[in-house]
Amino acid sequence: MRIVCLSENTSRKNLLTEHGLSLYLETKRHKILFDVGQSGLFLRNAQALGVDLSAVDLAVISHGHSDHGGGLEAFLSINDHAPVYMNEFALERHCALPEREIGLDPKFKDHPRIFLTGDETTFDEELMIFTGNHKPQPYPTDSHGFTVIRDGQMVRDDFHHEQYLLIKDGDKTYLISGCSHKGIQNVMYWMRSCPPDMVVGGFHLSKVPVDESGKPRLDDVACTLLEYPSVYYTCHCTGIQQYQYLKTRMRGRLEYLSAGDECQSTAK
Repeated sequence: MRIVCLSENTSRKNLLTEHGLSLYLETKRHKILFDVGQSGLFLRNAQALGVDLSAVDLAVISHGHSDHGGGLEAFLSINDHAPVYMNEFALERHCALPEREIGLDPKFKDHPRIFLTGDETTFDEELMIFTGNHKPQPYPTDSHGFTVIRDGQMVRDDFHHEQYLLIKDGDKTYLISGCSHKGIQNVMYWMRSCPPDMVVGGFHLSKVPVDESGKPRLDDVACTLLEYPSVYYTCHCTGIQQYQYLKTRMRGRLEYLSAGDECQSTAK
């Protein structure tokens, strides 16, 4: 399993940066693009890193926010065959207060290579997508001002449009998440009977203050994640200060993934 961060808020290799996320994933059977950042910037970084995105055979958009799906048209222009999977709610009108639209272009609804997924989609013995929409959420979540327009009304976003990619490569399992808006603790809780070996993605903690008001929340996240045998690579919306604080609690079990970073795991 090979994981390359193509686009992220930060970079360690003088690559271009933006507020967004794009990951290239390579398994024994598949070459996958997970999210496409906010623009076509990920294409230039991929070229600099020697990653051929024209060879991608499947793409996944984690949720309906533009910092994860804004580069979709750019990807479709350089890859003529890979299907793109996004949740059936991803093309709703998503906003960030005060009424700033951050959704994806609705024109993609009728695109022949865009496929809308439901609660769970299994591709083969390696890949599946799930939402957890109808599962319990015992841990706290916060909409952070995100809203969705339904039936002409602006309502609190329930993040039903967010989906997660589960990869089984040999004897190892990998969980890939864009922002974990439903709470990374909840996502791990859903997988408690068979925790992944590696978790990669944003934890959406950047708005949790690293002070006496916010540290109990961060401590709770760290404590929960350490209950599982997984190793974690986080990025994007986790927040740098929040990551640094979590790192003091989780130590070698948590690392940060910047644009240009790569992690590999050998499966049997």
